[in-house]
Amino acid sequence: MENKTKRLRIAIQKSGRLGIESVDLLKKSGFTFQKSERTLMAKCQNFPLDILFLRVGDIPNMIKEGVVDLGIIGENTLTEKNYSEVTTVEKLGFGKCTLCLAAPKKSNIKSVADFSGKMIATSYANITRKYLQNLGISCEIVEMSGSHEIAPQLGLADAICDIVSSGATLEANNLLNIEKIFTSQAVLVGKSNAKEILQEKNINDFLMRLHSVLRAKKLKSVIMNVPNRSIEKVSNVLSSMESPTIMPLAKEGWSALHSVIEEDNNFWKTITELKNNGACGILISPIERVLD
Repeated sequence: MENKTKRLRIAIQKSGRLGIESVDLLKKSGFTFQKSERTLMAKCQNFPLDILFLRVGDIPNMIKEGVVDLGIIGENTLTEKNYSEVTTVEKLGFGKCTLCLAAPKKSNIKSVADFSGKMIATSYANITRKYLQNLGISCEIVEMSGSHEIAPQLGLADAICDIVSSGATLEANNLLNIEKIFTSQAVLVGKSNAKEILQEKNINDFLMRLHSVLRAKKLKSVIMNVPNRSIEKVSNVLSSMESPTIMPLAKEGWSALHSVIEEDNNFWKTITELKNNGACGILISPIERVLD
């Protein structure tokens, strides 16, 4: 008979982009489960893990009450509500968004200082108020659950503070992005003793599996052909986890180098340097998982 006390429970958002990306992360981490539109809980078939699909606002309370061990929510939600007993276990690197102050293009609000004495419509009253108070700016907060963009047109507020991604919604409503006040991403949360819970349940490799996928997202596998006389120069350019793997080619005087490169702001600069130092036939591939 299965020992249920050994099963880990995690709650994720049942709908929306964050929920979709959370399911994708768990499946890429090797957890096998079935989810349908009517599913509120799924049992992992190859790991002692139960996944609950809940409204985002219910997840922190489920953690506080001990119904679930872990949850995935946005930093913006965690910071805004300031849930006691719930802490960040791991930043997950997806579900990124930005909270911004915006005002009608035709208004006299052109800088953050101009928000003094204004009414701001937002779902993020605490984050907005704290940010402006730290700048010594006093304003009135109008709390709304949604449709903030229309608040200035209806005379409900002078400006808004809302989540902005591409800025298309602001543009469509003739609003100007004035100030970025908070950046958010998905985070794995739990009680302060969440990691001890993992150890108690003898499934420490839950985080290891997640780490393997999250780390792989930042890396690319790179294979290239290099003349032997240029191997040292090319190796010096590479910033790999380990020394590059070198394999002789059938063509005399040439070798194939295999390495891993971090996909950061310098990625294409590194590729150009590799080419300038003799590398050619460069093959760039994604990596599914990376384990130390």
